[in-house]
Amino acid sequence: MKDRAKNIFGNEIKKSAYKKAVKSKKKFIRKFGDDSNCNYPVTLQKNPYIGDSLNVTNVLIGDLNQNVHYNAGDAQTNLEFDHQKGIIVGNIRMGFGHYRISMAMASAAKAMGYQPYWMDLNSYSQTTCTKVIAAQNELYSLGSRLSKNPLFNKFVWEPVNYEGFRALTYNAADQKNAELMAPVFANVPKDIPVIGTHVWPAQAAVHAGMKYVVNAIPDNWPMALHFSEGSVHTIQCHNAYMGYRICNGMAKKQVLSPMPSDSLVYTGHYIDHELVSNLVSDCDARIARKENQKPMRFLLTIGGAGAQKEIFAAIIRYLIPFIKDGKAALYVNVGDYKNVWDALMAEIPEMKALSKEHFDCWEETAAFAESALDPQNEITGIHGFWHKNIFEAVYATNLLMRSADVLVTKPSELAFYPVPKLFIKRVGKHEMWGAIHSAEIGDGTLECRDIPHTLQMIDLFMNSDDMLVSMCENIKKNNEMGIYNGAYKVVELAMGLKEEH
Repeated sequence: MKDRAKNIFGNEIKKSAYKKAVKSKKKFIRKFGDDSNCNYPVTLQKNPYIGDSLNVTNVLIGDLNQNVHYNAGDAQTNLEFDHQKGIIVGNIRMGFGHYRISMAMASAAKAMGYQPYWMDLNSYSQTTCTKVIAAQNELYSLGSRLSKNPLFNKFVWEPVNYEGFRALTYNAADQKNAELMAPVFANVPKDIPVIGTHVWPAQAAVHAGMKYVVNAIPDNWPMALHFSEGSVHTIQCHNAYMGYRICNGMAKKQVLSPMPSDSLVYTGHYIDHELVSNLVSDCDARIARKENQKPMRFLLTIGGAGAQKEIFAAIIRYLIPFIKDGKAALYVNVGDYKNVWDALMAEIPEMKALSKEHFDCWEETAAFAESALDPQNEITGIHGFWHKNIFEAVYATNLLMRSADVLVTKPSELAFYPVPKLFIKRVGKHEMWGAIHSAEIGDGTLECRDIPHTLQMIDLFMNSDDMLVSMCENIKKNNEMGIYNGAYKVVELAMGLKEEH
């Protein structure tokens, strides 16, 4: 089998960089062991959380009791892979982003008549694969938290996220480490197409000999981090195509061999079927609420790293007078981090009298999201959402997005969603390109890199008609061009690879 750490798209990796990649793999083996010869059994389980919504079936590996994020006690051992319509969505939990993209792929697959299988490489805690991913995830989470320090952010975090991950030598190390992730695919049928929504599941699938692998790249800042040679790469934005194709800047000023044309495909944004299919009516409802001077609904999605809690607290404080006057309403989804909600309530005592908590009851959250779509239902006050389970924590934002007027988020994976967006300060310099792209196609603001500019944008949304209405009209125009159809196209591409053979 080809050593994918030595040569990447025809570009030879220096011996010193290759030795460093080998050393990285050996370090993980010393720490977590090498289970390359393990024969992990595979069990299928209807996902008890989003199984009904997205028809998702979990792929559980090894000891069922050691599959984290899953209720393995409900596993149905009589389920079998559908070799005709089955498609695997390979992902990890590193923040919410890759889970969210995976849900978009599963949603599109279901809508197209396929059977999506959910394979979370960060959930098989007995495997070396998960131990390696978890260690790197913890390191990334630590960096996110430390990025609140301006000096650390300027001299460490942003350079690593922008130029460090861009280097071709970084991909060499990742390829070596991904060899340790391949064993989880050992007993997965090789003819089931795989969509990786993070590069590690795509790399692991290729190393394991899966025949049809698509690597759905989340970022539109070209970085070698996202390369998984042997798979077909997809991107969401035209402006990223050339950078990836020519491996731009991935060896500083050196001109590199380009990616083959059949290894890179533009698809458009990775968006859930439920959001795309209701896009026009949801935008029309936003415009109607604005014209009828209904409370403007802001959706705040807050992660657990806490890097932006101060910004969200400032937004809530600023909006409270408008909320009291019936001019604004607020959805606050803290995901699976109840401590973030508790901290906000402690910091802003005025929230308590205005807030209704929708906590860890999926039926209630889904019912609220559905009722908020009714044009006769006027939403007021502050609504807090927290769910212990990761699936519900992430998918709550997707449900709430349809009835929200403005999504307030950092410019990460949510930058591509078809809802008017206010972008707050990024976490990692590579994210800034999400805001740039959104501003260019007219469905989001520029990145507001400090609190005063963030509040200025809130004020513009509240007190002018053109901001919200123009974004809604642009979203509808973008939809006519197929910009939000990326998830369908990725699924079509993955299944097409199988049909070609």
